[in-house]
Amino acid sequence: MVLDAYDFWLFDLDGTLVDAEWSYTREAFDRVGARLGREFTDREVEILWHGLSGARDPQLREWGIPPEEFWPAFHAVEDPQARAAATYLHEDAAAFISSLDAPIGLVTHCQEFLAGPVLDRLDIRDWFDVVVCCTEETGWKPDPAPVKRAMSSLGVNGVHRGVLAGDGANDIGAAWNADLDGVHVERHDPSFRGQCVLGDYRVESFDELPR
Repeated sequence: MVLDAYDFWLFDLDGTLVDAEWSYTREAFDRVGARLGREFTDREVEILWHGLSGARDPQLREWGIPPEEFWPAFHAVEDPQARAAATYLHEDAAAFISSLDAPIGLVTHCQEFLAGPVLDRLDIRDWFDVVVCCTEETGWKPDPAPVKRAMSSLGVNGVHRGVLAGDGANDIGAAWNADLDGVHVERHDPSFRGQCVLGDYRVESFDELPR
């Protein structure tokens, strides 16, 4: 069974375990757009927020938006407490994690000043034995460096079989680059995403994984 096959589990956060209400996301991009002098369509918001096209920086450049201008503006408009208040937990994720009896880590692109309030408000910080928030120093998925940092903190490097579950291609890429199995949790219609994300397991809900 899947639950018995792995010695440890790693998870992505946004889009995998939790999501933010659309009203918060839309308003955040309206404020970013005001700073950059550019409006974002609903489609563009969805693509960037959920990373539907993969790595976000190439997508920004394709649209003529310098990443070095976008990210400071994006982080400047985000209110940690407002984001936490607008964030909800996927019920299937809660049930699945509660069924695990193994070390559990979180590897997220969500910055620490945002992830912390979300974890605290949802009261899920104690679900994880380690939390790694990606930075320029740690690297960004699909770079395996932040995944390996989490594994090192869990004490499972090199001698254990593990898995990383996430909702994007970057998550599966990070898993495979770190020699882990990857679970792709597809929270969106693939036709809306515009591509099919491969994985060792491909599910729309954690409920679909064999137990």
